[in-house]
Amino acid sequence: MVEKTIKTTNGKLKVGIPADLSEVTLGQMIALQEKPGLNDLEAISILSGIAIEQLQNILRFDELLVFGETILSLSNQIGYLYNSDAIPKSILFKLADGDKTVQVMHNLSVEPAGAFMAAREIIADEINLHIKINGPENWQTGFNPSLNACCQVLAHYFYCRATGNVYNEYEAEYFCNEIKKLRVSEALPIAKHFFTCYPALSKKKTNYFLRHLRHWRKRLGSNRSKNSNISIP
Repeated sequence: MVEKTIKTTNGKLKVGIPADLSEVTLGQMIALQEKPGLNDLEAISILSGIAIEQLQNILRFDELLVFGETILSLSNQIGYLYNSDAIPKSILFKLADGDKTVQVMHNLSVEPAGAFMAAREIIADEINLHIKINGPENWQTGFNPSLNACCQVLAHYFYCRATGNVYNEYEAEYFCNEIKKLRVSEALPIAKHFFTCYPALSKKKTNYFLRHLRHWRKRLGSNRSKNSNISIP
């Protein structure tokens, strides 16, 4: 944490921002990513939790320059984090009814079916948007999913495990508020796994049950064909 006490028009203000991604929440990084053309005061406001109106009353802007290098460092760190495969073994949720530690499954399978289908749609939309903008050639090389999409996938993935409730799509989406409280250094590697290990989900496919039915029809037809060729002594 980088901290400094700064004079304002009505007194003094203690400003502190994280120096490392392990101190930054996913929600803070989403807020930074979702504001194109973010100015220095807005970035410091997001990272410090201090209202921008208070920062605007600082007497000398150069007092804030001490935070500029730290913000640049954080932006570089997030780039490295996208390439990290260090998936945490567990995640701590601080919920209204108490803390809950959730073990991160080794294979990261998305369960139940409703959660899988919701995650599939989010992944497909995000990958298809990237391909639409950048083209289909070697799309995986430069693909980094938005942090907001990562948050949504994790909400569906963790909802049942963290709350103990049966799956509900709307409640899972609302669970994004809890996901945003997680450290970005923990959340992003897990979310990135889904986007890199399920690239086939980016393709618009025929409904699973229709494809399954066609598969069995082909097998049934094949069996009938074989049976019709059996000679009867």
